[in-house]
Amino acid sequence: METVLAILSGAIIAGGVYLMLDRNLIRFIFGLGLASNAVNLLIFAAGRPHSGRPPLIPEGSPVPAAAVANSLPQALILTAIVIGFALLVFVFILFYRAYDKLGSIDTEVMTEAEHFDHAPPPQRERQP
Repeated sequence: METVLAILSGAIIAGGVYLMLDRNLIRFIFGLGLASNAVNLLIFAAGRPHSGRPPLIPEGSPVPAAAVANSLPQALILTAIVIGFALLVFVFILFYRAYDKLGSIDTEVMTEAEHFDHAPPPQRERQP
């Protein structure tokens, strides 16, 4: 099971990197989301998933009575999901601002526009 999950996460990471290397900004965002999910799957595979019991310790016992599921990878994945979602929201906001200002989602156009944007910003009048 771990081998299949490791191969699957490697294939998803390869697809994410392929999308991230494209000049289209939307494909970059989709590739970032794919890579984030692939890392979560890799953490899950590293935690040796099995159909064990929940990690509950009986009252009065210092250790679990039988083999239990490892809860640390699950906690790491939940944290990674929240951080990945926040990162994607931030990237979507940057994408919207770049598209609003430049009118293009092509990264080559964005780098060319960077060279011509040396004019000082316009000064706004202060209202009394």
